[in-house]
Amino acid sequence: MRSTPDDYAQLPKRMRRRLAMRSLLRSLLVSVIIVVGYFLLPMTHLDGDLSLALAGGLAVVALLLAWQIREITRSPYPRIRAMGTLATSLPLFLAIFATSYYLLGRNDPANFSQPLNKLDSAYFTVTVFATVGFGDIVPVSGVARIVTIVQMLGDLLIVGLVARVLFSAVQQNLSQREE
Repeated sequence: MRSTPDDYAQLPKRMRRRLAMRSLLRSLLVSVIIVVGYFLLPMTHLDGDLSLALAGGLAVVALLLAWQIREITRSPYPRIRAMGTLATSLPLFLAIFATSYYLLGRNDPANFSQPLNKLDSAYFTVTVFATVGFGDIVPVSGVARIVTIVQMLGDLLIVGLVARVLFSAVQQNLSQREE
């Protein structure tokens, strides 16, 4: 049987805060695992088609977001659940692109204006996400530019659509409680 928001309302305030904090810490831990995994897992070369791997990674992010959005509408703490969703989905999204850039650079250093290590790939991913674009690392080949365009479009979706959907899920949960 699933707990309802009313069940949580019956808990002492201190216990509710502890449960909320545990949820946030769990999301933070997942984020740390994603980032540490990106830097520590061995990635030596591109096996197979990068476009299939990238599409698969983005499908995982989309499925994770869909599941998380459904959970937000059921959560006793929808705002905290939404923050946790962003705290896990965004690092995963960025790690997928950083991995793609890293493998593209390892496969052919001419794909970018300079050779990329893992830190450079993460840096390039974040500069594209933040729309800063310093110009120190530039996609040169058509494939690298296509992956960068896909990231830019995904960034717009993450910032616009996903943020809006998360906000709507929180609002839906809160309005259901008031009824």
